[in-house]
Amino acid sequence: MSRARHSVTTQAARGTAPDSLGIYLNDHLAGSTAGVELSRRIAQRHHGGFGSGELERLAQEIAWDRAALIRIMDALGVPVRRYKIAGGWIGEKFARLKPNGRVVRRSGLGVVIELETLRLGVEGKYLLWRALEAVAEPDSPVDRDELHELKDRARGQIALVESLRLQAASVAFAPGLPVPH
Repeated sequence: MSRARHSVTTQAARGTAPDSLGIYLNDHLAGSTAGVELSRRIAQRHHGGFGSGELERLAQEIAWDRAALIRIMDALGVPVRRYKIAGGWIGEKFARLKPNGRVVRRSGLGVVIELETLRLGVEGKYLLWRALEAVAEPDSPVDRDELHELKDRARGQIALVESLRLQAASVAFAPGLPVPH
């Protein structure tokens, strides 16, 4: 085991995680907060329509993953930085202002962009779980089995979002086809 790896997990287990780990986890928490908001908004907007059940399940899973991240931070003694959570929440609200080529109503392009943004967030979350799994020692306060499950769930979420994104793109960019609502 490398000295750096031992140092990170040992310090984290004592509740004195290095600044870099705290920053990293809080940055992911901010992104996760934005992801929860975005996934809920997408699911709500498409309730009863395009990918409705899948989007609702995805939004719930993303909220569960955020809660898991908070539990992991607590186990590692990493304090939650509320200003970063607020930043993620506000950032998601500002992202809604992106022009979509229409003045008042939504466009198919907006759906594609939202799903691409969601996919990027889920891919980042997958990388977070991989990084934590790589540095967690067997006696770490972080449950390695949970990290493995979170990583697998993220892979499934990536596949689902990609499938929905391609469906939305085929509608948004094909002339004369209806836009999913």
